[in-house]
Amino acid sequence: MNAGFSTLDYTIFIVYAVVIVAMGLWVSRTKNGVEKTSQEYFLADKSLPWWAVGASLIAANISAEHFIGTSGSGFAIGLGIAAYEWIAAIALIIVAKYFLPIFLDKGIFTMPQFLMTRFNRGVSTSFAVFWLLVYVFVNLTSVSYLGALAMESIMGIPLIYGIIGLLVFSGIYSIYGGLEAVAWTDVIQVVVLVAGGLFTTFLALDAVGGGDGILAGFSSIYQKAQEHFVMIIPQGEIFVPDGEGGRKDAFMDLPGLAVIFGAMWLTNLGYWGFNQYIIQKGLAAKSIDEAKTGLIFAAYLKILIPLIVVIPGIVAFVLTNSYTAAELSAILGKPIEAIGTISKSDEAYPWLLKNFVPSGVRGLAFAALAAAIVSSLASMINSTSTIFTMDIYMAYFKPNASSRELVKVGRIVAVVALIIAMGVAQKLTALDQVFQYIQEYTGFIYPGVVAVFGMGLFWRQITSNAALVTALATIPAGIVFKFMAPDMPWILRMGYVFIILCTIASVISFAENGKKVKDTQPDGNRKKSMAGSPLLFSKLIPVQADGALKKSAVMASYIFFGLSLVCFAVGILYARDYSHLGLESIYMLAVLFLMVGIILYTNATMEIKDKKAIEVDPALFKTSAGFNIAAAGIVLIIGLLYYFFW
Repeated sequence: MNAGFSTLDYTIFIVYAVVIVAMGLWVSRTKNGVEKTSQEYFLADKSLPWWAVGASLIAANISAEHFIGTSGSGFAIGLGIAAYEWIAAIALIIVAKYFLPIFLDKGIFTMPQFLMTRFNRGVSTSFAVFWLLVYVFVNLTSVSYLGALAMESIMGIPLIYGIIGLLVFSGIYSIYGGLEAVAWTDVIQVVVLVAGGLFTTFLALDAVGGGDGILAGFSSIYQKAQEHFVMIIPQGEIFVPDGEGGRKDAFMDLPGLAVIFGAMWLTNLGYWGFNQYIIQKGLAAKSIDEAKTGLIFAAYLKILIPLIVVIPGIVAFVLTNSYTAAELSAILGKPIEAIGTISKSDEAYPWLLKNFVPSGVRGLAFAALAAAIVSSLASMINSTSTIFTMDIYMAYFKPNASSRELVKVGRIVAVVALIIAMGVAQKLTALDQVFQYIQEYTGFIYPGVVAVFGMGLFWRQITSNAALVTALATIPAGIVFKFMAPDMPWILRMGYVFIILCTIASVISFAENGKKVKDTQPDGNRKKSMAGSPLLFSKLIPVQADGALKKSAVMASYIFFGLSLVCFAVGILYARDYSHLGLESIYMLAVLFLMVGIILYTNATMEIKDKKAIEVDPALFKTSAGFNIAAAGIVLIIGLLYYFFW
């Protein structure tokens, strides 16, 4: 399939490519004879303002898996897939207020480095290996495959050449310039992908609305595909291709209420809070306040993303299912054979781009798609090299390596990762919705990631042994559940794995009380450590006596114990009757509330702590009135969206 690129289309696309590479090389240039330091290469010299942080986060996040994969899921399932975007916006608020400030305060380069500081090398190495495997074998491969699939559909470029071309192109400036090149080119990339993506959506909506504008288009697709405008998907109502020529229940990918009560939160908190190639952009901010503002900016952009990547998939569904080939031919003014068909869901966006974007604009639209692909690949390449260099090479091979040597190793690792991804990416051709493949297989590690990092940040009792066993149990527990309950939606499986891991971490931590140290800090520092829970409002800390702080923490713990009890009761009484809505996911929420209560209660009342428990300055959690108003606006918007599209 070839989209009929005109000379103008090719010109626009080539100009985009040249500008991106030139920008990347220019911003990462150094003075003659001056080598990049490791901080400059891996953390952009901590110089990013809030708008660059937010833009770079979204550019790293929005990739082929969104333009191609999420549009494919929009085509197959509908608006329900937007749950990933909208829940993510709320997760970004939590990350901005509570997680990222601690990482910045501790001077962290990588997520495994934090685990080394809080626990030990074993825990750090476990997660370093986890992330490297995910980046190389899931993220780099899936994004390059989806991008190449689009290039094959739109430009007629063979799949293997597209994979190689995208990986090499993204590697040119990211390997040379490091995070600085990636972050600053991302500012251009996010403008191109949002503008180009919106333009494609508007053109498609105008077409389906008979030329009467985008509002008429919205009305038309809503009337003709109301089943595609449902956020909570019941079991047995929507069936989608399974990638093997059959059909499967969409409930397996989006199990009803589990997107609100269940492990969707683990996916988003793990991805936005502890995922190196995402959080690295926040770590490169020039200050904590700039980082917080950048994440709020990114959250607002996340609310907008479904308009760019989900709605086009629904439009493609309406056009291919509500119109005959002859009617489409009349609408487009093309012969039937030139229109083509959609044989798998992930072909929806390329099909739309091919048929509804006019010559000249097509180059800009494809540049938007390429911007999304290349920016994500560049971020993944940089983070892969960062984790290997800082957490494997320095830890095990050369602890005293110079900055010059670290940069060199980082570049070599990036090249090796690219070569591996080139070989694996073409193996994904059998999948129908690659976005769901990405979510399911990264979901094997997120329960352990959230459990270990969350407790490591805020619980003074969790021990290194507890963290290590929890980390090592994460993937085996996921595999066991997958084989024991193959018909259970993977989001529900994640929730049960999280429950098991929290139990393991708690039991081992309390069993090792004899190895802990007595907390002999002065009252001032004691307040800080007890305030190391995100749920004690930091503005109360400085004015409360130690006893009052203990009392407020205990009272807060009782509230969470009560919420946990309510969730357990709802699950016991109603989970079976409402199993078609995935209500059993509320058990995970119950355990999450229970763990928060345990953290609050034990932080306030126990006189011992793990010897490597971190002390948190409650001032880190303070946010401005502007931040709070913006955060409230995000929650309100998402609440209204769920209300209207429930």
